Amino acid sequence: MRYPKLLRRLAKLAKAIGSRTAYTALLLYYAYQRKDTPAWAKRTILGALGYLLMPLDALPDLTPVLGYTDDIAVLGTSLAIVAAYINGDVRQQARTRLAAWFPEGEAMGVADTVDEELS
Repeated sequence: MRYPKLLRRLAKLAKAIGSRTAYTALLLYYAYQRKDTPAWAKRTILGALGYLLMPLDALPDLTPVLGYTDDIAVLGTSLAIVAAYINGDVRQQARTRLAAWFPEGEAMGVADTVDEELS
């Protein structure tokens, strides 16, 4: 099942959250799409992405800089939990989408860093 509405909402948020957080969210999104990802991992991913997109959370997202720190922590923890389901296809899909959202090219260095941390 595809969730294009979720992807559109992430795209609108991408500039505000930055390329690293956007790439993390994309990795989770595409890992969710995999048939091999178990139900418990998919629930973890949906919870993390839902928290990111939810307007009300522990630290209001309207607060500059600090507003997204809780979202980043939730995404990072979720990524660590489901890292076994992040394969090359997931990384490639996330990189392709990230390049569309951040066409200036510097985001690929961020993606390289996140991928190294996952390894």
